[in-house]
Amino acid sequence: MRIWRLAVLVAVLAGLVGLPTPPPAAADPSPAELRRLTKQAERLEELYRGQIQSLEDIKLQAKKATDTSGNLEAQLRAAQAEVTRIAQTSYMVGPIDGMQLLAPSTDPYKMLGQAANMTYMANERAKRVESIQKLIDKSKEAKVNASEKIEKLRKEIKVMQGKRDDIEKLLNKYGFQQPGGSEGLTPRMISVRAEIMRNFPMRYGVGCLRPGDPGEHGKGRACDFMMSRGGTVAGGADAANGDALAAWLIKNGPRLGVMYIIWKQRYYDIRSGGGWDPMSNRGGATANHYDHVHVSVF
Repeated sequence: MRIWRLAVLVAVLAGLVGLPTPPPAAADPSPAELRRLTKQAERLEELYRGQIQSLEDIKLQAKKATDTSGNLEAQLRAAQAEVTRIAQTSYMVGPIDGMQLLAPSTDPYKMLGQAANMTYMANERAKRVESIQKLIDKSKEAKVNASEKIEKLRKEIKVMQGKRDDIEKLLNKYGFQQPGGSEGLTPRMISVRAEIMRNFPMRYGVGCLRPGDPGEHGKGRACDFMMSRGGTVAGGADAANGDALAAWLIKNGPRLGVMYIIWKQRYYDIRSGGGWDPMSNRGGATANHYDHVHVSVF
């Protein structure tokens, strides 16, 4: 009786339906379009004399979302190939006839082994089919998210292009300075740093020039004012000191020539209209600017 039940079970499992039919695909995000927009943003930043934090943030979001979408697509293709392999193996083994199991000439151990193997393959196939359905849902969501981020970058580039006249007035107001001296900083950055040091205690030091950095640190137009030991989130009086410094820079920025500030995973960029804007999670206290106030000047 147990053999008969097993034969019925195997026959049912061997007839398991194929892969789920995916819903109509969402418009695929275009890595080529993202590269084109990234180059366009870089040219705009070069024209506006420094990284534009709104563009930098959206570029990061779009790149991350596009990479996630691509990774999920690769996982989906691999899972579909695995189900196809299992289905082909199951087909080659073939179904088991219940009467064969009861025939005197049949080796019961061989038949039971074949049945167990088919049961295993059917179970594996069922698991894979279920995982593929989840991957289809995730992949669709990731595609939509990536496409939205790319479109957001396109719109932000257009917004910043529309501010060209205002930004050129700012650039003309502050002029253009080249770094010089042994520190490799511009005269404006040296002046801003000195005034900050006169007004605020810097228990943990200041870092400025960073050779090879593609942003303002590499151009001698930026300094990081540490509010904690590197890599730890500033708290208590140290965090209050950072808050006070950021507020002071916003108030005195027009006089000093401050271009943008980053502090506590937020940025304040005069070229994009000022006001604090949230910054995407870049990973860790330092990358998210929880341990230092970043200051870039024109």
